Amino acid sequence: MTFKMVNSSAIATVLIWLFLLTAGYSQSTEPTEADYYSISSLPMPDGVILEAGGLAFNEVGQLMVPTRRGEVWQITNPGSDNPSFTRFGQGLHEPLGIAYRDGGYYISQRGELTLLKDQNGNGMADTYRTIYRWPLTGNYHEYSYGPVFHPDGDMLVTLNLSWIGYGASLTDWRGWMIRVTEDGEMTPFATGLRSPLGFGVNAEGDIFYTENEGDWIGSGWMTHLEKGDFAGHPEGLRWTDRPESPLDLRIEDIDDSDGLTLYEQSQNIPQIKNPAVWFPHTIMGISTAGILLIENDEQVGPFEGQFLVGDQGHSKVMRVALEKVQGVYQGAVFSFREGFSSGVIQLEWGPDNTLYTGMTNRGWGSTGQEHYGVDRMSWNGEIPFEMHSIQAESNGFTINFTKPVDQQSVMDINNFRVTDFTYNYHSSYGSPVRDQQTKTITRLELSDDFMSVRLYVDGLRTGFINEIRTEGVRSEDGNSLLHTDAYYTLNRLPEGERSAVADGAGVERAEREVSEKKITSMPEDWGGEADQRIELSTEPGLQYDVDLINVQAGSTIALTFENDDDMAHNVVIALPETADPVGEAAMRLGLDADALEYVPRMDEVLYHTSMLQPGQSETIYFRAPEETGDYDYVCTFPGHHISMRGILRVE
Repeated sequence: MTFKMVNSSAIATVLIWLFLLTAGYSQSTEPTEADYYSISSLPMPDGVILEAGGLAFNEVGQLMVPTRRGEVWQITNPGSDNPSFTRFGQGLHEPLGIAYRDGGYYISQRGELTLLKDQNGNGMADTYRTIYRWPLTGNYHEYSYGPVFHPDGDMLVTLNLSWIGYGASLTDWRGWMIRVTEDGEMTPFATGLRSPLGFGVNAEGDIFYTENEGDWIGSGWMTHLEKGDFAGHPEGLRWTDRPESPLDLRIEDIDDSDGLTLYEQSQNIPQIKNPAVWFPHTIMGISTAGILLIENDEQVGPFEGQFLVGDQGHSKVMRVALEKVQGVYQGAVFSFREGFSSGVIQLEWGPDNTLYTGMTNRGWGSTGQEHYGVDRMSWNGEIPFEMHSIQAESNGFTINFTKPVDQQSVMDINNFRVTDFTYNYHSSYGSPVRDQQTKTITRLELSDDFMSVRLYVDGLRTGFINEIRTEGVRSEDGNSLLHTDAYYTLNRLPEGERSAVADGAGVERAEREVSEKKITSMPEDWGGEADQRIELSTEPGLQYDVDLINVQAGSTIALTFENDDDMAHNVVIALPETADPVGEAAMRLGLDADALEYVPRMDEVLYHTSMLQPGQSETIYFRAPEETGDYDYVCTFPGHHISMRGILRVE
């Protein structure tokens, strides 16, 4: 591929808009995700609670769905408007995964890997055989996932950590990926896992898993796992003294007191495997789930070899394009399709290239308001204008597109922005964005076929996530990019000419802004007492424990919010009927979200607490509005506003 130099100037911006106005593009309606990828829900008969823990098709096109309630449903004609349901099996312990091979269904229950078969051909399982069993303590967080068949025939299974205020490995091999043969022989494979629901294999047979934000996990990620790797969470290291362990790293070898990032720690501890791709928290989802290889260009467009990745909390699917640089996987994540009806946890291709999503929100909450189900997503065959992939260069990035770009729109260097950042590696839950820097783009080169643009970028830093924004770039046929932002994880720089290096360790994020709408000390003119004291807490499933609070107009209020959930929450009091626009604005805050405590700066917001981590509490002081009415209070952590809300009734 050859590139040619493109100069940028302020005049180019004017030319672009003149061109667009002349062509009439400013009057056109831009395509949306739904214009390319339609979503429909699988119809369900009354009484079937399809909290889909796994999805698998057999050779005759029947869809097998184990549910979190322990049933296995066989669905015939799942692509039709009138599929038929048969209960194939029951009595399992919260299965979260299924794989089909040679007439048998392999399912991970909480405590074992089980094979189900229909020996007499009546459409119901009559054989339940334990392949391999692992111990349980009864902790609610001891989920087990899989299996996934590796090309060599072994099955991969992942074991979730328990939760006791922090992730803990209370029984053998919790926090590990294990390999199990069909004869029941188990081999520990890799550890450092916290909540590894998503895992799979690419076309080369390499294994990847996805992770959720949590303690030691600053944000979600996808990591390439090889035997003996340590992915970051120390609890699984409790079992490395066993002779079967493929690594000898010890839990006491991991220390977060020096403030190093995971990448910096990996320079001293070679067993640490850095993520191939980070999923910036609240920007690219909040609870990374199942992954699925795109096998051909007939499934969702020209993305063969890339991965689709589900997100449970945001009820969406993302897309990941990987590359290998100096033998190490890295790459970019892009938004792909939002709007699924419940929390997406599993993905599977149907025989006709339809994407099936297994969904549930019990105990976890999701932006999709259905409690469970299976959705079907179909591509209409038209290619959207997207960033297809991003390649790292020794001194920048090359962005590849799915369609030829408009030459005038890529002339303006102001249509591109690169900002890099990273996360803490510590025992605390999650992490704010840290060491954020806006990079300087010095010039652009456009390929002769107009399908790629090369960005020359000063000061690239390995071990950082790069936000690459492309607002203003258009295709030759006049469309804007369907998604303008990508997040590229840079583990290695290719050989070649280097650009200028960044000075120092990076520019730290600004301190959290002080909000005049968050008063945490009682005003002196209140005389030491509030007219009314209110206590607010949480309920499971993204709910406050009180959904209606009555106050008197103009009265002084002391509201104490105690977050006894296992994820971050706040309380934002807003004008009547504005919970949705306030919550939606919070989802668009991007890298500024933490500095703003996930509270958008808008007139509709009246008062708010801090964003509180699990176990924290805070009291805010405010005067109730003088105008009576039903004011909203809502959690603005991205996605929570859908269900976590209540009414402050001013009387």
